[in-house]
Amino acid sequence: MNIITSIDDMPDQDLTGEQNGSHPLFANAPRSVSFNKLRKRLLRNVRQAFEDFDMLKGQKRWLVGLSGGKDSYGLLALLLDLKWRGLLPVELIACNLDQGQPNFPKHVLPEYLTGIGVPHRIEYRDTYSVVKEKVPQGGTYCSLCSRLRRGNLYRIAREEGCDALLLGHHREDILETFFMNFFHGGRLAGMPAKLMNDEGDLMVLRPLAYCAEDDMAKFAAAMEFPIIPCDLCGSQDGLQRNAMKDMLADIERRMPGRKDVMLRALAHVNPSHLLDPKLFDFSALAVTEPSHQERREAHPPL
Repeated sequence: MNIITSIDDMPDQDLTGEQNGSHPLFANAPRSVSFNKLRKRLLRNVRQAFEDFDMLKGQKRWLVGLSGGKDSYGLLALLLDLKWRGLLPVELIACNLDQGQPNFPKHVLPEYLTGIGVPHRIEYRDTYSVVKEKVPQGGTYCSLCSRLRRGNLYRIAREEGCDALLLGHHREDILETFFMNFFHGGRLAGMPAKLMNDEGDLMVLRPLAYCAEDDMAKFAAAMEFPIIPCDLCGSQDGLQRNAMKDMLADIERRMPGRKDVMLRALAHVNPSHLLDPKLFDFSALAVTEPSHQERREAHPPL
């Protein structure tokens, strides 16, 4: 295995596995130039997130949340790719939380992960019944479902001796969350790429923070991941997040490149130009130079 210090140093033929080999996950990956460019772009985005948010500091073992959706599959694949190339000195264990959803194909993930040689843990917890019981008819399942799932993943991460829980949230997830908080929560807050849990013993990392959802969808389709649809949250229409997704898609159609600009804006905050006195001490602002009138009085015209 060759150790490569930069994704940009990898020639296109190396990404196809024709020179130095690649993780078994990529054995049947497309050999096209367009796929190689996509893969290289996603790898670069992940490594940039590692660097910008110091994700590798003190990390030795990661629990990778695997839902069976395109994004978590893509996250695992990119991490395995980096690890194969000697660019990720962290031990990985994949974890799926079987939440007891009806018709959930229990065999898919264990067979897939075993087939590519990835250490994994499948945990059964019937949070589906809890959510259906607690959320009134017509209510939104996502919030409660997410909290229950996250709590179980934290527990599993501790039991497995992991330093961090990795989640497959991408650029659009972050922007949608920001605008949901902006329009409905009355606050400026997004979805952090790096977060300490309330107990202070685990990091939550989102290495796909710079990755576009469209790129993740193309990557998943090309890799032919065995996608498992969500029959709970994914079955509800008219959610606030869907409205934010549609709004952002419309903006991007009319003004291409706006999503990247919005994401950059979240990384360039000027507190003195907002309205939060807890974030910026407006009371400390004081004029230090004499006013125009005071200067005139001190130096009257001849």
